[in-house]
Parts: sequence; C-alpha cells; structure tokens
Amino acid sequence: MSTTRRQFLKGMISATAAAAAAPYVISSPALGAGGVAPASDRLAVAHIGIGNQGSGHFSGMLNNGRCRILAVCDVRREVRDGCKKRVDDKYGSGADRGCAAYNDFREVMDRKDIDAVIIAVPDHWHALVAIAMAESGKDVYCEKPLALTIRQARAMVRAVRRYGRILQTGSQQRSSSEFRKTCELIRNGRLGDLKNIYVNIGMPSTEKQFVEEAVPDGFDWNLWLGPAPWAPYNKDRCSGDYGGGWRFVRDYSGGMTTDWGAHHFDIAQWAMGMDESGPVEIFPPDGKDHKNLTYRYASGVMMYRGGKTDQGQNVNGILFTGTKGQIEVNRGFFKSYPDEIGQQPLGPTDIRLYTNNDHMGNWLDCIKTRRRPICDVEIGCRSVTVCHLGNIASWIGRPIRWDPAKEEIIGDPEASRWLDRPMRAPWRITA
Repeated sequence: MSTTRRQFLKGMISATAAAAAAPYVISSPALGAGGVAPASDRLAVAHIGIGNQGSGHFSGMLNNGRCRILAVCDVRREVRDGCKKRVDDKYGSGADRGCAAYNDFREVMDRKDIDAVIIAVPDHWHALVAIAMAESGKDVYCEKPLALTIRQARAMVRAVRRYGRILQTGSQQRSSSEFRKTCELIRNGRLGDLKNIYVNIGMPSTEKQFVEEAVPDGFDWNLWLGPAPWAPYNKDRCSGDYGGGWRFVRDYSGGMTTDWGAHHFDIAQWAMGMDESGPVEIFPPDGKDHKNLTYRYASGVMMYRGGKTDQGQNVNGILFTGTKGQIEVNRGFFKSYPDEIGQQPLGPTDIRLYTNNDHMGNWLDCIKTRRRPICDVEIGCRSVTVCHLGNIASWIGRPIRWDPAKEEIIGDPEASRWLDRPMRAPWRITA
C-alpha cells in the first residue's frame, strides 16, 4: 500500500495531538514487569500445526513472557479458530494486538513481522515448511524427527546455513540432566571402551489401507496431504494418536524407529561423539545372525534396537555397556553398574558437554545470541539419518553400507532410492 507524503504527515500530526491529549501511561508488561519481557525484546512467533505436540508448545508459548504469538496456522478450521480466540483472550484483540489465523503456512511465510515459528506438523511436511520459513528470514523450532527422508534433512541444513537461521530440533532429551550426565561419563571413559548400545524403541512404519470417509467440514484434506501421494480421507489416517494414525503410515512417517529413535538414537550419537557422523553398516533383523536391527560404527561399537539384550536383560530406554561397566538411562531414570561409575563427580579437566535444562528456552536464547542451539539442525539431520538407515535396511530386507562423510549408501542403487521420496505436484524442494 502506498502513502503520500501529505497523508503520512497528516497521520503523524493526528497521532501527536492524540498523544498530547492523553495521559502518558506505559503498562507494566511493556516495561518488563511480572516476568514479561519489554515489548521491544519480545519475539513475535507463529505456530504451524497445533495437534498433539503442537498444542503443548502453543500453551507454553501463550504463557511465555518472552514471546508474543502473532499467528496460528492449521488445516483444521476449528483448531486454528480456537487457538486464535485463546490468544485474543490473553492479549486483547485490537487491531495492533490480535492474532491471525491461517490455513496455509505460506501466509505465515509472507509475514515480515514474525521472527520465529514453531513447526509441529506431520513428518512429511517438516522439510518444506522449515525451508520456506528459513528462506523468509524466520528462525525455526521443528519437531522431531527432523525430516521424512535423509535428503530432505540435508536440504534443511543447507537452507538454515545459507540464510543464517537458528533451528532447534525437538529432540528435547538433550536438555535433560540424566542424559547429559550419561554422555559425559561415557565421553570421559567411565565405562572403559564402549562396546554395545541397546536402544528400546518401536518398529518402522508400513503401507496401510484405510476405508474412505467424508472429509469433515473445515478440514483442508488436500493441504494436509501436501507432498504425500493422494489418498482418501480417513480419521485414523491423519490421527496423531500413538496407538495408530499417520505416525505408522510410510507415506507420512518412519514409524517408531524415527519417532522415538529421534530421541534415543540421538543420545547414543551424542555419547559416541557422532554429531557430525554416523554408522558404517546396518543389518536388518534376519532371525539368524541379527535378531534385532543392528548398527556397526567404524569404532567397533555395535548398536541394537530392542527391549532386551541378547542375554535377556531388560532395557529401560538406552543401555550402554563397556569394558568397565554399564549405564542405563531414560527420562527421569539413571542407573550405573557398578554404582561408583555414576557417583564419582567429573574433574575440572574432564570433557563437559553443552549444558541446558530448558529446550524451548535454549532456542529462544539462541535466537537472541545467534549461538547454535543444543540440538542444532545438523545434529537433528545426523540423528534422523540413523533412524532412516535402519528403516531402509528393514524395508529392503538386506544389510546396507553407509559412508557418513559422503552421506551415500555404498554399492546398492535400489537402497539408495530410499534416500529421498518423490513429492506430489506442485510441491518440491529446491534447497
């Protein structure tokens, strides 16, 4: 919209006169009282996808005095309208305060007044939305797993680096003290030589068929599918429930191998110092030599998916075994065998890892400082790569060899085709 110089000056005069006539009052939130940052320091954020995990992020941000929600975006009308109402009820709904509600994420991308976005859409949308936001100059919090494919994850890294953005991957276990303690102990040799890692997660996604149902009013089903192959609507297909739904459908997700692997494999990578690398060989379960999905690292460390070790020991989360003992860790749980491994404090010269106890808060801090967050996009890329490699080996039913430096499957063109997926027109990634 264009404004003439006369219109601009007239507006300024009117505003000045109004200001002179009114009492000079500045609200306490504007000054930063009551745990609310001054208006000039508050980040303008938008939420894209407000389902199971997204609703938790939304509620947290709504009550976070460091931020101001300017927009919500969801393909379900009742969800976005309900969230808009909550924001307006919280802040007020004047012309300079109200929250916009969008169906299409590209409308958020076009907003120049939004600093950052929280993305909690299904996995098949992560890369497209995150790259678009990075290109438009916005910092990103992206739920785990980082992307639907290995190639998409690498494209996200390139975009974030090219446009100088901050991206925090939602693998929040890195911001929990029990996991950091475990990784520091292992990095400092408390287990001696690390030998085996057992990771208790679920299985890959599969092809699934659903009976067609009528699309609910106000649900943009075509946009929910987006780059995925067209399929008829069914409430279970797009449900976010962990008992079924899109997380278990190959077109939209890698199943529990990526969903929980993005947590537990991520910690295994951290413990081994593999944040910029990965395994070199992956073996699917074959009922003979490999009872469980198995990874081999160049160091000789072997990593296994499963709730039990070969010796029948139950695994609570992740179990690390070395020549001097074991550490078992999960959310709110830490146990070393023997106890002395975890009881002796680290020394002043020991290795210390990135310390943080608030995953979302770390992202907000890094937006201000431009420091890379604790689960930077490169880390998210490498961890989800481990997950996807396990799925690829399982889907094709044979071992694969991986070059972590070149990020290529060695000598297997059929397996290499799974490094990416075709996208339904008109969606594509060019980063």
